[in-house]
Amino acid sequence: MNAPAGFFEPTAPLAYEGPESRNPFAFRWYDKDRVVLGKRMEDHLRFAVAYWHSFTWPGGDPFGGETFLRPWMHGSDELALARAKADVAFELFRILDVPYFAFHDRDIAPEGQSLKESNANVRTIADIFARKMETSKVKLLWGTANLFSNRRFMAGAATNPDPDVFAYSAAQVKNVLEVTHELGGENYVLWGGREGYETLLNTDLKSELDHMGRFLNLVVEHKYKIGFKGTILIEPKPQEPTKHQYDFDVGTVYGLLCRAGLEKEVKLNIEANHATLAGHSFEHEIAMAAALGVFGSIDMNKGDAQSGWDTDQFPTNVEDTALAMYEILKAGGYTTGGTNFDAKIRRQSIDSDDLVLAHSAAMDVCARALLIAADMVEDGALKKAVDERYAGWQTPAAKAMLAPGASLDSIAARAEAENLDPQPRSGRQERLEALAVSYLR
Repeated sequence: MNAPAGFFEPTAPLAYEGPESRNPFAFRWYDKDRVVLGKRMEDHLRFAVAYWHSFTWPGGDPFGGETFLRPWMHGSDELALARAKADVAFELFRILDVPYFAFHDRDIAPEGQSLKESNANVRTIADIFARKMETSKVKLLWGTANLFSNRRFMAGAATNPDPDVFAYSAAQVKNVLEVTHELGGENYVLWGGREGYETLLNTDLKSELDHMGRFLNLVVEHKYKIGFKGTILIEPKPQEPTKHQYDFDVGTVYGLLCRAGLEKEVKLNIEANHATLAGHSFEHEIAMAAALGVFGSIDMNKGDAQSGWDTDQFPTNVEDTALAMYEILKAGGYTTGGTNFDAKIRRQSIDSDDLVLAHSAAMDVCARALLIAADMVEDGALKKAVDERYAGWQTPAAKAMLAPGASLDSIAARAEAENLDPQPRSGRQERLEALAVSYLR
């Protein structure tokens, strides 16, 4: 099966026309060659299209089936359908002029009758990707293995009580990690989905945490064995679908990495909607990862304020996105990471061009947010306020308290000798929030 000719309209790559443009098939803010803080906008943002939501999700929900009826979703020859899907995917990459894409193995190729056949199917489509990438600008931001959809993973993958599931998962990850390496991928993401438990009545917590740590170490060991130069990433995911997720948020995952001795080896891929489901803001999770030295990449999307689940909507809020971009810039920007749109169009958006417009509008939101965040950095007022608040820690006495050799005895003696009587100082939160909003112009 071949992808239908003219599936997307227009077929020409979208161009930058400026903020005054009302052309829906043009960028208003994303000018990829514009230099921002000494770097091209494209190099700052490193946009990626997510294969799963864009080409695999059929538009269903718990109360109704598929709505998209894509021509590559139905037929008896599943590999032919996967090839057609690849044709459409690379056409969208070309129209959007994005530098990257990302995939799960089950998104790109059908599951076979055996593990060996499933892995072979992935390699068949990966070979197609490789040929298409030779004549395309698009590169692979990251690959990952789907260790959650099949019923075999209902009790987890690395944390499953059945060792055969652990072994099956290891073989699946090995295949996708090697494919990612062969395609020049810049990262490999581990996202369990079901690494957690429903009830303690049937759970051995210590064993599951031990097994998860060993699994992560096996992946890192194999990375070095095959010469993969990219970054291993873990994506925190709270609440869904497991009630008690071991990878709940940045802080939780960092604790897991420290327990496994991998805090210097593995970084994090942070999703906006996962952050809010964990009770945090997106910028909090980015800032926390940066503070802990594990910031790697992001999945850009947003949740629905009225829904308590992962709705994976395209970002539309410039202010929220600007605050996230500000934290990314403060962290030094991406290295191997990027801005992956882990987002899906709504189930009523059934036109093919809805997929184009959703991405282009989101790219504009991120571009405008980047410009705002750059203004925040260049102006320096927010940083100055923070520096002033912590200025006391630059004094010799304060530094001495943190130095080797300091003790509670010495600190307490100085506090008494100097008759310390510290008085509270305003955090100036409202003033700083007003300052942050003032950059939205």
